[in-house]
Amino acid sequence: MEQIRVVELFAGVGGFRLGLEQASSCFQTVWANQWEPSMRSQFAFECYERHFGHRPEHVCQNILTAKENIPPHDLLVGGFPCQDYSIAKRGARGIEGKKGVLWWEINAILRTHRPRYVLLENVDRLIKSPAWQKGRDFSIILRCFYESGYAVEWRVINAADYGEAQRRRRTFLFAFRNDTALFRKAAELICVEGLKGAHQLLLQDGFFAPIFPLYGFERKYSEGWLDEFRYLNLKDLSAAQSCHFYASGLMVNGRFYSVESIPLQFPYKPLRSVLETTPLAERYFLSAADINHWRYLKGAKQETRHRRNGSTYFFSEGSMAFPDRSDLPARTMLTSEGSVSRSTHVVADPQTQRLRTLTPIECERLNGFPDDWTAGMPERLRYFTMGNALVVPLVKAMGKRISALAEDEQRS
Repeated sequence: MEQIRVVELFAGVGGFRLGLEQASSCFQTVWANQWEPSMRSQFAFECYERHFGHRPEHVCQNILTAKENIPPHDLLVGGFPCQDYSIAKRGARGIEGKKGVLWWEINAILRTHRPRYVLLENVDRLIKSPAWQKGRDFSIILRCFYESGYAVEWRVINAADYGEAQRRRRTFLFAFRNDTALFRKAAELICVEGLKGAHQLLLQDGFFAPIFPLYGFERKYSEGWLDEFRYLNLKDLSAAQSCHFYASGLMVNGRFYSVESIPLQFPYKPLRSVLETTPLAERYFLSAADINHWRYLKGAKQETRHRRNGSTYFFSEGSMAFPDRSDLPARTMLTSEGSVSRSTHVVADPQTQRLRTLTPIECERLNGFPDDWTAGMPERLRYFTMGNALVVPLVKAMGKRISALAEDEQRS
């Protein structure tokens, strides 16, 4: 089989590349970019090169200028920054935000190089961003793919539903060029069968269904034409434009169909399956003096709080399990994992039963990375990079699917 040339954007510590290389030897990364503008030391890039070598095609520069040197490629992958796609975060500006605008750099690469396939990852909130105009950003992204000559299938995937040890929901987009066999199949099926054909692709014959099977669909769905959303530029985009997108969907020739899907759940891995069983350093354990503060952080609250300007407001939130249940998959890891915060996991140590936080190795295991993948950087950044990372076994499954599609393409 011919090599599939890969370009990896926003590479982080290399989760996409690791998953693809585990899937098949046909994937050849010809260019990769990782650059964190807010950090003086580029620890993620250093981790990437520690595993994949010091090579000129590994670039630590701002993508705004680095993209000019991207070579021809067959597959574009990346987990583009997600901070601006929060629907709960006050002030999150979506595709107009400081990091949300990086989508336009991806779009420029699509128009210039037109790779055969594109695989992107982002938070599950992407399909509903921004909060005041839900679905606007995602409809713009779909429109960009349509104008560049692609069809798109997307799926919001919870890793725990497919046998992983973490409840991590992420939106994956797979785009395929309009001269591929998969495009011809999808376009013909939808042309002949309409919504029934789209339903068949999402449930059986599309990109995701063979590797992440579905039990079925809920009654929630939306469909329409992207041509109805006309704009000259982002500022001229109608403030009234919104569209409800759901966990599964397809866009072919400007027509989109989206439905709330029900995953066919696999037996999950419990949190205890990733816990270390050897003696650990004392810094991971909660001291007796800290227990009450942790109980407060994890507990239900209904209290009056004070703003910096002196005004007050009423704050309430529900309780969380304390400690976390080890017989269930872990909650979603955040970049604050390991700190003294409500979102940090607290477990009973398997050997001593003392309460402690997760170790960096356990966080790597939750995302499917080999032990000590991030060793060598400060410990707080080991947690941070895992909070940003994707679940590698999911990428491995998608890599196998892409290699099979490419092999079929070569035979036809």
